[in-house]
Amino acid sequence: MELGSEFYWFILIGLGAQLVDGALGMAFGLISSSILLSMGLPPAAVSASIHTAEVFTTGASGVSHLVAGNVDRRLFLRLALPGAVGGVVGAYVLTQLPGEFIRPFIYCYLLVLAIFILLRAAGRLMPAQEVKRVPVLGFFA
Repeated sequence: MELGSEFYWFILIGLGAQLVDGALGMAFGLISSSILLSMGLPPAAVSASIHTAEVFTTGASGVSHLVAGNVDRRLFLRLALPGAVGGVVGAYVLTQLPGEFIRPFIYCYLLVLAIFILLRAAGRLMPAQEVKRVPVLGFFA
């Protein structure tokens, strides 16, 4: 079994994205998505590969926070079910749309997310109050 050179690029992309994610606590998916899309991969394949990786990294992080007692169980339960339903609906919609049609919208979405992350990291964009519609946030996020 021979591994192509793309495999090593994927490892480097994942490593770089995880380094940023570890420093900021966010942005793994944003960085990975942007780079993989720019390499010409179809949006559905990008989404599937990144979310597969995040299942393990986010799962390990979640378990460590649970063990440390840093989890608000009530908030978790309010986010979990709508988040799972929104994820399934989003994945289905992404697989049904042609890649070239959805690609510009994904680029715009990633740009907006990057701006939000940079503003949050710089301390310029902090939430003014607690989010009231948590299940709606879970579904769309």
